[in-house]
Amino acid sequence: MKKIDFQDALDHLHESFGTLHTGRATPAMVDQVMVQAYGSMMKLQEVASISVPEPQMILIQPWDKTVVKAIETSIRESDLQLNPVVDGEQIRIAVPQLTEEKRRELVKIMNEKAEEARIHVRQIREEEMKSLKEQEKSGKISEDDLFRMEKEVQSLVDQVNKEIKEASEQKESDLMKI
Repeated sequence: MKKIDFQDALDHLHESFGTLHTGRATPAMVDQVMVQAYGSMMKLQEVASISVPEPQMILIQPWDKTVVKAIETSIRESDLQLNPVVDGEQIRIAVPQLTEEKRRELVKIMNEKAEEARIHVRQIREEEMKSLKEQEKSGKISEDDLFRMEKEVQSLVDQVNKEIKEASEQKESDLMKI
């Protein structure tokens, strides 16, 4: 059984939820932004330290001052709609308060990401069920084992879908909180 695949779907969902800002600054908002540095694309968290000195401010301190401009450009060009300001050898990002309209837009995006996770879980389930049926046809597992394993897979799918629902409800609550 591929519990790891299901966990990957959940991890990806939580990572994508982290990029949806709730009006409060968090390092997760920017740590996955890809930066052109040292001849390759790297995650921001790999080239700088990211902190939150104030509730509405993100502070990025690159370990190498030569990547400051690349970091600024990457954040500006990302879909985060944030405006980085270079302050010497560091970058400050003021996170604006969210309007009601923006909050609703973020909830819509969050729901789309949750649906993508559910689709991914269904695809994993289909692959697993197909694999089990093939094993039963080839004689590797008995019919009883097939039914038992199908129930285990479905139980795991139900558990993961419940976690997706709970994470979505929590994120929606965070997004709509003023």
